[in-house]
Amino acid sequence: MPRSVLVVDDEPHIRRVLRGYLEADGYDVIEAATGSQALTLVQSRCPDLVLLDIRLPDLDGLEVLRSIRGFSDVYVVLVTARAEEVDKLVGLAGGADDYITKPFAPREVAARVRAVLRRARGAPDAPSRVSASGLTVDPDTREVTVDGTPVKLSALEFDLLLAMARSPGRVYSRRQLLEKVWGGDFFGDERVVDVHIRSIRRAIGDDAADPRFIGTVRGVGYKFVATAGADR
Repeated sequence: MPRSVLVVDDEPHIRRVLRGYLEADGYDVIEAATGSQALTLVQSRCPDLVLLDIRLPDLDGLEVLRSIRGFSDVYVVLVTARAEEVDKLVGLAGGADDYITKPFAPREVAARVRAVLRRARGAPDAPSRVSASGLTVDPDTREVTVDGTPVKLSALEFDLLLAMARSPGRVYSRRQLLEKVWGGDFFGDERVVDVHIRSIRRAIGDDAADPRFIGTVRGVGYKFVATAGADR
C-alpha cells in the first residue's frame, strides 16, 4: 500500500503542483482546502503525513494542529509564509514535526516528506523496548511511561527520545540528531532540535538544570544520562 499524504492549502494551484510531485514519488495524495476538511480527513482517511498550511480560511493552521494532536500522532509538516522564528517555534512546540517556509520549491517539499516518513521505518535489529530509571520507551506500541504513568508525545518526539535512550551516555550534536531522526536530507534550522527537547522534557517531567533523563552538553548538544537496559 502506498503511503498517503494529506495536502491542506486553500490555493488550488498549490495543491495541484504538490500533488504532481508527491504522486511522482509514489504517494497517495488527499486534498483539503480548509481546516475543518483537514480534521475530518485525518480522522476518516488516517494519512501517514499532513502538509498543513498555517493560513487557512476557516481555522488557523496552529489551531488545526492542536486539534489533530488531541487524537492522532500523524506526522505534520507546517507550511507557512510567516518568516518570524516565533511562529515556527510555536508550531513545533505544538507538535509539528517540521516546517517549510513559502515560497518553496516543490522538490524541497517532496524531499522533506521523504525525510519525515523515512523515520517511521525504524531499525529492524533494535531492541523492542528501552527502560531506564523509571522511564520506558516501547517502539512496538509507541508508548512511553514514567514511573508507570503514560506520557503523550508526538511521533517525532517519540523518535527523538528513543534514539537517545538507545545510546545512553552518548553525546549527540544537533546535526547528528537531525540526521538520525529527521533524515540526512533535512533542510532547516538546527534549533528545531532544542524546541523538541524542551517539549520532551516537559512531558516526562525532566529538569534541564538537574536532569534525570536528558542532559545538555553545553556547546555540543544532548545526551541520555540515565542508565538504560534493553528488553528484546
